Amino acid sequence: MSTFTDPWERKFYYLRLSITDVCNFRCSYCLPDGYRPTGGNNKSFLTLDEIRRVTRAFAACGTEKIRLTGGEPSLRRDFVEIIETVRQNPEISNIAMTTNGYRMARDVARWRAAGLTSINVSVDSLDANQFHAITGQDKFRQVMDGIDAAFTAGFDKVKVNAVLMRGINHHSLQTFLDWIKHRPIQLRFIELMETGEGRDLFRQHHISGEVIRERLVAMGWQRRERERSAGPAQVFFHPDYQGEIGLIMPYEKNFCASCNRLRVSATGKLHLCLFGDGGIGLRDLLQADSSQQELQERIAHSLLQKKQTHFLHQGNTGITQNLSFIGG
Repeated sequence: MSTFTDPWERKFYYLRLSITDVCNFRCSYCLPDGYRPTGGNNKSFLTLDEIRRVTRAFAACGTEKIRLTGGEPSLRRDFVEIIETVRQNPEISNIAMTTNGYRMARDVARWRAAGLTSINVSVDSLDANQFHAITGQDKFRQVMDGIDAAFTAGFDKVKVNAVLMRGINHHSLQTFLDWIKHRPIQLRFIELMETGEGRDLFRQHHISGEVIRERLVAMGWQRRERERSAGPAQVFFHPDYQGEIGLIMPYEKNFCASCNRLRVSATGKLHLCLFGDGGIGLRDLLQADSSQQELQERIAHSLLQKKQTHFLHQGNTGITQNLSFIGG
């Protein structure tokens, strides 16, 4: 079967696979009141066999990169086994994860040995007190130690995600630049996105990444070409810096034109957009190896419904109540 393609001729090389929606942080822009289970007590997350089948189906249809996300994916006790399961697909050249970093210092070497090839860590402030205020956890030193441990384990680059928030961290660019000058860190500023539970926060703290981009360009930073299985970041480099800056700007015109990623939730639903209106159930076809062809056909057929763009500009956030819901 050929690469998954939608009616707009976009090809999908990248799967973001949520393996849990549970998170132990209480970030102000995501779960300010902490994790609250949804879907009743009968909700169960994808099993190892289900993960093996869904990733095999995507790999057979052109997927080159799989990101394990959540929630906090390392909360799964079988997380190492999940990495090993995804690694069984030779077509997958990049197995990534997004983490809050609190378990990295202890476990990142094991993740690397299991087959993890890249890692994104959320760090919204380099000030320990502000980090605590944003995340609800006094874990700044632990997360910094985890980033060091990732380099020790053999990762040649670590991506660090910072949600850009007016009045909170948007004025801290120079602090971040100083931090990455001699470290191979790609620091990615992500525009604050409106969610069903975060409208008030959005109105108060949203700021365009264009503010950062203008400053970078004025300082001599240059934009890199984007690889086909890369995420949505505009990446900038500077000859005097070992690190890079990435900007993720979902409110910019034509943001969706280069969409190359699909999402599967921790309960086995295919989401065509982070801010779409609903998910397509796949779990019934994840119960036996013999269903792989039918699974691939369902995914391919579902792509006929993919919209050309999200509708965030109109304040339509779809079913995404918070970013742990299907793995931001």
